Amino acid sequence: MAEVKLHPDWLAAIGGEFAQPYMAALKAFLSAERDKGKVIYPQLRDWFAALDATPPQDARVVILGQDPYHGPGQAHGLCFSVQPGMRVPPSLVNIYKEMQSDIGIPRASHGYLGHWAEQGVLLLNTCLTVEAGQAASHQGKGWEKFTDAVVAAVAADPAPKVFILWGSHAQKKAADVADLGAGSPHLILRAPHPSPLSAHNGFFGSRPFSQANDFLAAHGRGTIDWALPAVPRETSGATPA
Repeated sequence: MAEVKLHPDWLAAIGGEFAQPYMAALKAFLSAERDKGKVIYPQLRDWFAALDATPPQDARVVILGQDPYHGPGQAHGLCFSVQPGMRVPPSLVNIYKEMQSDIGIPRASHGYLGHWAEQGVLLLNTCLTVEAGQAASHQGKGWEKFTDAVVAAVAADPAPKVFILWGSHAQKKAADVADLGAGSPHLILRAPHPSPLSAHNGFFGSRPFSQANDFLAAHGRGTIDWALPAVPRETSGATPA
């Protein structure tokens, strides 16, 4: 990853992370896995797709996921999102249900969320890679430290933002943001994860979409058009070395 091709504003904000020992260890791990013939998702070109789609100065909303989808053809670097043509995953189905209940937008027929990312919704997974068929297989290898730096950089920018934290994992990930308390310029929205296992415990009815837009509008940052195009436009991230 010494020659990572990443949006220059992200390199300015967090480029120093690539010189850290943990990133060298992560690179060695990923190279070894590929040399063993293991399939890694998403494709290498999309490892940093969330960052390329949403430069730091454009971030208005942050949604945190855990790790990429581990089925073929699904992951493309944006959390909760799948590539065009793939079946909408259950958690995203529930996100669409809450969006329809909250702001009246009918459920999309696809699961590609690039339209959100283009508007400043940072769709960041905690781990940016996963082995095919093996959920959470790349946890603890170094990605968490890197994405901690991403979250810290976004939170340090005083421009008001909305952090949408679904589930305990996301809430722990952004604990430093939440701890800013009353002095924070940001809005923190917490709810259970949209998974079918937990959505009925408070995710449904949490109204994150209207709350996010109300906050952004009140602070002069416009609003997010949450409605997804009928035919999604594909994008791809940059290619790390």
